[in-house]
Amino acid sequence: MIVKGHETVLVHGITGTQATFWSDKMKQYGTKVVGGLNPKKAGTEHLGLPVWGSAKDAAKEQDAPIDCSCVIVPPAAVKPSVLDALDAGVKKVVILTEHIPVHDTMYFLSAAREAGASVIGPNTAGIVTPGECFVGFMPAFNERVFKPGNIGVISRSGSLGTLVCLNMVQAGYGISAFVGIGGDPVIGTTTKDALQCLDEDPKTEAIALIGEIGGAMEEEAAEYAKTMNKPIVCFMAGAASPPGKKMGHAGAIVMGDKGSYAGKKKALEAAGVAVLPTPSMLPDALKGRLSA
Repeated sequence: MIVKGHETVLVHGITGTQATFWSDKMKQYGTKVVGGLNPKKAGTEHLGLPVWGSAKDAAKEQDAPIDCSCVIVPPAAVKPSVLDALDAGVKKVVILTEHIPVHDTMYFLSAAREAGASVIGPNTAGIVTPGECFVGFMPAFNERVFKPGNIGVISRSGSLGTLVCLNMVQAGYGISAFVGIGGDPVIGTTTKDALQCLDEDPKTEAIALIGEIGGAMEEEAAEYAKTMNKPIVCFMAGAASPPGKKMGHAGAIVMGDKGSYAGKKKALEAAGVAVLPTPSMLPDALKGRLSA
């Protein structure tokens, strides 16, 4: 899922401390933040923007559907917030909140599928379209990290994603889009979904993938990668992780051979993806593939 500069963004929970900080950063960068939600402060202004009680109220006052909702509310409030957005016709939902009950996540992801909406997260650092906009808490405003260019980056981790973007820019590349899919075991946009999105993006000529042990998302993405012409390089986190132990993200757990580093590496390499041992090696590997 990519958000473009012309698309409108509504921030759920805009008056909170973190939401205030990042909403202001998004707005300054050029993201078309039209306002935010806080039922207790409906009818007021915050950051010079209107505050509504619901997404339906926001869409009605805008006299047009909201393109994207950015959800920065406590875990228990996420489910009603997402359902409110879907009810208002929002087709892109970015959920930054973590520690959401899994049954809540499953419920609103099912509702999103029925509504034909895309969800990034939960527990995502967000998405960035350099030079246009960003939604979340990535440092899009730092050109040493997010210079516009032609490399798409996919990551479960915001910190590793930032590092790889930095490495790419230092090597002379630029970033077409960053897609932070989120670190929870149940998420709305998988690695395969993000790969397909960047494959279809005309600005993206090559892709850097940051994977992690646990689950089967990278193996599923490998099947799609076999159909692609765009070069892909990958760093897989968790090579030294012992089986059965959760490492970092909630989804990063290996049970026996399932979700292992070796299994993911084998599947990706069979699909023509270069899997490198460190993030710093990705730019050089990409140079060879782009010039081939």
